[in-house]
This record gives sequence, structure tokens and C-alpha cells, in this order.
Amino acid sequence: MCRWLAYTGRPIYLEDFLFKPENSLVTQSLHARKGHTITNGDGFGVGWYGDRPEPGLFRDIRPAWNDENLRSIAEQIRTGHFFAHVRASTGTSISRANCHPFQHGRWMFMHNGQIGGFDRVARELDFAIAPDFYRARKGTTDSETIFLLMLTYGLERDPEAAIARTLEHVTAAHRAAGCADPFRFTAAFTDGRRVYAARYSTDAKSPTLFYGCGTGVRAAVGGDCAGDQSGADSVLVLSEPLDTDTSHWTSVPEASLLIADHGKIDVRRLELRLPQAA
Repeated sequence: MCRWLAYTGRPIYLEDFLFKPENSLVTQSLHARKGHTITNGDGFGVGWYGDRPEPGLFRDIRPAWNDENLRSIAEQIRTGHFFAHVRASTGTSISRANCHPFQHGRWMFMHNGQIGGFDRVARELDFAIAPDFYRARKGTTDSETIFLLMLTYGLERDPEAAIARTLEHVTAAHRAAGCADPFRFTAAFTDGRRVYAARYSTDAKSPTLFYGCGTGVRAAVGGDCAGDQSGADSVLVLSEPLDTDTSHWTSVPEASLLIADHGKIDVRRLELRLPQAA
């Protein structure tokens, strides 16, 4: 499994969450506390928004803890909206194309989990991807497949409907193929304005998902974000907390969708029309 975090709020430096906290994302890449996989060393990626609508990306196959370029850009890039991800492969190759976040136009997507038995459903899911989006495919992961399905199902028009239809489709294909291993999904996606995050699985054992905001975000990095007071409009959504103070973090329930919009958090149940289990 992987570790990731998504931030939206007042501009900060990437290093404030990637390197500085007690349980920073780079620390999690070596010693994850809440994931099934302790080490996440199969590459990393960061994506951030600046003055243009499309995000910038920096991804590589080196472990996050051993990449001096990541530390250098994290000290220099200051943004109010970014994603960061450290990867533990679930079977696909270690390549830049398979590192998260994935990007299409103004949208970014990153994922922790897997479609159990993906090799049994990959062909059927690929056929469901609209040709224009399929041609944009660069890697081989189930994560990118899910992102392209979300785009096919209208992510740009209605993100909530797109994630619901995608999870319904993958679940139906997964059950029809008789896959023994579960489909587990915790992911974040953004258009550069709102952050969306979803938690879902076919066995009610989804990867963990938390959020923090305002003073809790500040406290996680020692009370200061690179000299800029991170106010109540700052939100952090992440796989596992950056410190051990449980008052800073709220767990997102199973089968839920979180929407962070200018400091406002809305957590609602995912309304899915699922096939009956065999």
C-alpha cells in the first residue's frame, strides 16, 4: 500500500509536510505506522498548482527518503494546493509513469489500495474507458485505470457522480470475475480548487483516511508553516496523521466522500448502487 497527503489552504512550502513533522510523509515512506506495508520505497510524486490552471508534477522512481532533488524542490516550492504520494507497488512495474499523482488537464488523482485480482478485470475495465482518455494512458496501474474511468464518467462535470459510477463499475466487474481478493480504495482528486477524497472497499477494510484543519495543521508542524500562519482555511487530508496527538485528526468513515472547499469540510456517505454479492 501507499501513503499520501493533500493540502489546500494558505500557501506553504512543501517541506512543511514532506520533511518537518514528527511523522512526515518522507518518514512514512520508511516507517508507515498505519499501512499494511511499512516501507513505501517504489517511487514518489508531488503535484502542485501555481499561476496556471494545470498542475506541475515531479515524479521519480527513487525512494523519497533518498532523493536530494525532492528535498531541494520541497524547500523552494510554495503553494496553497498540492498533492504528495509515496508508492509501494502492488505488482506493476516501478516506473515514472506508474508513480502518483496522475494528471489530466487541470485534474490530479492519487490512490492507496488495489483492485484485488486486477489481472482478471483489467481488460473489461480498459474497454469501458473512453477512447480520448485511453489514449492519454501512460502507465499500467489499476490506479490510473480508475482515474481514466472517473474522467470517462464525467469527472469534469460532476465529480461526485463520477466517483460513484466508477466505484460501481469496478465493483461490478470485480464481483463478476469472481476475484477472491478485495477491492480497496482510498484516493484523493482535485481540480486545483476543491480537494475530494473517498474511502471505500468491498470488505469494509478500507485503507485509513484522516483530515485535519486550522490549528491542528499548524500544530503538526510545530505551530508554524514556513513563517506563514496557516489559518482556519487550511485543510490536510492524508493516509495517516503527521503526529500522535489524536485531537488534531479526524478519521473519515468507511464508504464516505470528503470535500474540502476553502476550509469547509463536508463528509458524506457514498451513495452507490452496487450489485448483490454472489
